[in-house]
Amino acid sequence: MSTLLRLATAGSVDDGKSTLVGRLLHDSKSVLADQLDAVERVSRDRGLTSADLALLTDGLRAEREQGITIDVAYRYFATANRSFVLADCPGHVQYTRNTVTGSSTADALVLLVDARKGVLEQTRRHLAVAGLMRVPHVVIAVNKIDLVEHSEEVFATVAADVRAVATALGIPDAHAVPVSALHGDNVVERSAGTPWYDGPSLLELLETLSPATDPATESFRMPVQLVIRPQAAARAAEHVEYRGYAGQVASGAVRVGDEVVVQPSGTRSRVVGIDLGERSLDVAVAPQSVTVRLAGDVDVSRGDLLVAADDVVPLRQEVQALVCWLGDTPLHPGARVLVKHGARTVLAVVRSVDGRLDLDALALTPADTLTLNDIGRVTVRLASPLPVESYAESRRGGAFLLVDPDDGRTLAAAMADATAPGEGVS
Repeated sequence: MSTLLRLATAGSVDDGKSTLVGRLLHDSKSVLADQLDAVERVSRDRGLTSADLALLTDGLRAEREQGITIDVAYRYFATANRSFVLADCPGHVQYTRNTVTGSSTADALVLLVDARKGVLEQTRRHLAVAGLMRVPHVVIAVNKIDLVEHSEEVFATVAADVRAVATALGIPDAHAVPVSALHGDNVVERSAGTPWYDGPSLLELLETLSPATDPATESFRMPVQLVIRPQAAARAAEHVEYRGYAGQVASGAVRVGDEVVVQPSGTRSRVVGIDLGERSLDVAVAPQSVTVRLAGDVDVSRGDLLVAADDVVPLRQEVQALVCWLGDTPLHPGARVLVKHGARTVLAVVRSVDGRLDLDALALTPADTLTLNDIGRVTVRLASPLPVESYAESRRGGAFLLVDPDDGRTLAAAMADATAPGEGVS
């Protein structure tokens, strides 16, 4: 069975992301005949002489009409060597929040850069997001290489410039591939148009990248999503008092007989059963969704966290984090927000805005407010303590959201204890 790689694409407007994704799907033979027929028909109606492969991913009507990507379009495809889940993220600056969404679970980010334009502000912004989200692999697709006459010099200059920005943002190893998404150069097959390039095609490279750290190898963590107690009649019929705690194992593994701690209460108990539907299991591993039964009459509620007893997460009343601000209104100190961490949501106040990332200087600079799409550091005071881990140690346990308490809109994606450029690598 081939391994799964979660991929995200990003880049500036008109760099060719949707075309590249369409080319990957088309040339890897992952497009159904009726889909291709529909794309060819629409392309002819637009007066084009060949199929516009970008239409394979532009799913919303507004996207098709405007010729841009607005939402994150998820696509699934596979080769003989690997399966892929691909998130095609929009390039417009006002949709940076979608890039954050696509990158949050990605094993690799394919960043498109127009060979004619080089590094732009959005290039820096998307690399900053990848660095903060600790995306394990970044691949630079220097696109439209055919429009610079397949120049080795242009490719080398652009690749070096992007790598310099990536390194400054804490991304130590960024691969670069010269491609033409429109014509398929070095996308799936290596191109004769770039004889000076002796590296793999984009797809060949993606087939060799290692996925992110397997969550099953980390310490056990499971946010409780639901407390299951059958109705009294059902319990009486079965002559059993059933109480289970359902959720997805976020990391690690849990076995019958293991000792666990319920956070934030700190109550200790022992696992007496693990249920998956109608089946009983001896062990559950991430990312399985199961129901765990505990010994004794333990007080557990939705939002609590079950953790391994030998690796308890310290509770924190105050958290400093780097955030990608996604709210339409600026963030100021004193703002009241909700913090959503795992399955628990608590009230909080932003005690301070401690800096903003300058995308030109690639450093955190003094600031007392954050505006839409800014990346900065804040300190948040929680009304109730939460088991928040360092994002450098756990992408799951160290991530949380800031939410508007009035209308429930997501205001920011936050990474606890993450470092900014110039402060070391997260």
